[in-house]
Amino acid sequence: MRRFIFIAMAILLVPYLSGAKQKIDFDKTRGVINAVNGVGQPPVTGFANTAHFHYLKEAGIPYSRLHDVGGAYGMFIYVDIPNIFRDFNADENDPESYDFAFTDLLIKGLVDNGVEPYYRLGVTIENAQHVKAYRIFPPADFAKWARICEHIIMHYNYGWADGFEMNISHWEIWNEPENSPDPETNPCWKGTWEQYLEFYGTAATYLKSKFPELKIGGYGSCGFYSVTGDSVAAGNNSMRYDNFVTCFHSFLKKARSEGWPLDFFSAHSYSCTANAIKQMQYARKTLDEYGFKKTELSVNEWLPDPAIEKSNTGKQAAEIAAEMIGFQNIGVNDAEIYDAKMGGGRYSPLFDHTTLKPKRAYYSYVMFNTLRQLGKAVPVPETDEGVYLCAASDGKGKAAIMVSNISGNAWKNNLDFGRYKITEVRILDDTHLNEPVGDRLESLENDSVCLLLLEKR
Repeated sequence: MRRFIFIAMAILLVPYLSGAKQKIDFDKTRGVINAVNGVGQPPVTGFANTAHFHYLKEAGIPYSRLHDVGGAYGMFIYVDIPNIFRDFNADENDPESYDFAFTDLLIKGLVDNGVEPYYRLGVTIENAQHVKAYRIFPPADFAKWARICEHIIMHYNYGWADGFEMNISHWEIWNEPENSPDPETNPCWKGTWEQYLEFYGTAATYLKSKFPELKIGGYGSCGFYSVTGDSVAAGNNSMRYDNFVTCFHSFLKKARSEGWPLDFFSAHSYSCTANAIKQMQYARKTLDEYGFKKTELSVNEWLPDPAIEKSNTGKQAAEIAAEMIGFQNIGVNDAEIYDAKMGGGRYSPLFDHTTLKPKRAYYSYVMFNTLRQLGKAVPVPETDEGVYLCAASDGKGKAAIMVSNISGNAWKNNLDFGRYKITEVRILDDTHLNEPVGDRLESLENDSVCLLLLEKR
């Protein structure tokens, strides 16, 4: 018996002991490269200055989620419902009741650079609500609030009130309403969870009836940290992690029983890469179990284990690249990192607030855009823990592989590309910014990202 077990183990280990290659067949595709390379609020500087939006275009950013735009309370000019509809007692059918001025400039700047706005219908988080809360209370009239949102959608998609035809697809109802079960300490929703459920049901049902062609969803869940046993110190996420999961289940149960629209479910994570991916696998599994198999999963706030000391390092760039790859590989429909603002601190991984230039992590997006441009996802072999691999093909003889190594050790390249050959290797780490280093890759160091460009022989 022992001999049999030894022989069986030896057979299983032969590929590894012999250094057998892991083959990637670029002629076989499975789905597409999803829009997991979106961003949160764009790099707006000052009032209506969109001069740096060209960086989004150059990196092929598909979405910019409009939440917390411009800082505290949306600078009182951008996006938020109270910034656009300033007097809740005004006539929601009258164009004069709306102030679109700055939001028009912001959204036009995005669209002009090929970025689709991802519109959060609601308000900016109020981190100092313990001193005084301004706009995070439940609307006085849920039905009227929905009608106000209807006219905002009409303005940006259907030309109402000297508006536009921008075909904005995602309309998200509020953000992190379950941040705390106690309204007294909740920086996003100073109401009960039951009030939010009624609010979502009212607004989503009305808006979907008016715009069946659009994606209506929510609710910007704080996340599922308890699933992986995390204890992260992400800014203003409540430490009451079990409540986040309880709210998720109660929301899905109510949405199912009431037949509420839920075209997408949005959730957040500030865990390490591996745990964030596990949390979103849990979210997808739970949606499916409640019957929401067609509901898209949107991770519209994420950043791997935010820490100021990682800012502008190869480590941060590699972690961000790994998480994008991981989201792609588990079928996340879209993801928007927090954040693309031109700000300081640990939540500004893409741009330097002093130079107004890209940081290293920005080039992870440039690299991933190559996969998006090719379009077709190619199945890849399993890798060692901490090594994240994604491949794409255009179906016409061009292909690419993106690898991020955050394993703690160098990764040895043992991939077999079949009839494809490497034409260029690009590296992103502490000394390279997506720079070409030849046409061979023997190994990839820890905290590094590589992009392999290939062509069919």
